[in-house]
Amino acid sequence: MVLALILTVFVFGGAQPPSDSTHCVAAARFLRVDRHMVAAIDRDTINDWRSQQRVAGCRITAAGGTDIGVAKEAVRLYDLLRAAHWTRTPDPRDAPNEASLRFRWEQSDCLFNVNADALLNTDAEGRVNDALVLKPGETRYQVFVMCMPALPARPDHLPPEGDLEPPGTRGLRTNATAITPL
Repeated sequence: MVLALILTVFVFGGAQPPSDSTHCVAAARFLRVDRHMVAAIDRDTINDWRSQQRVAGCRITAAGGTDIGVAKEAVRLYDLLRAAHWTRTPDPRDAPNEASLRFRWEQSDCLFNVNADALLNTDAEGRVNDALVLKPGETRYQVFVMCMPALPARPDHLPPEGDLEPPGTRGLRTNATAITPL
């Protein structure tokens, strides 16, 4: 607990930005209604590489079933997002090799991540997986979404890469073969 307080003071100057789950409402509705997934919304703060700040946001942890395989389901999910009038953000900076794409709905930017397995080991992931009932012939898949207020494209004066460490990697050194503690 003391360590969390020290980190809050160090990272946020004593005041943590307020979390806001409103940016996840449309994405959660899409996953629940259009994709028939079980989804949980949690408040969060997100490192924003565009503003170089931590901003109020939220995350959605969802589980669903597919009968076409996870890779094809990821393509279908992104195609259906586009058909539902979600648009790509002006400067998406996503990871297509990891099945992650960033989309915008009104005033919210959301990074959608599709995975075959539960990777987060969070309470929310446990809850949605426990609640999901697969139909015969279906395979479970996971969707993790991080949403935050929509912002303009990255300003030209910021470097294109490496301006903020990805969540969970502070204090880690990466190379082509391993991630090791500093």
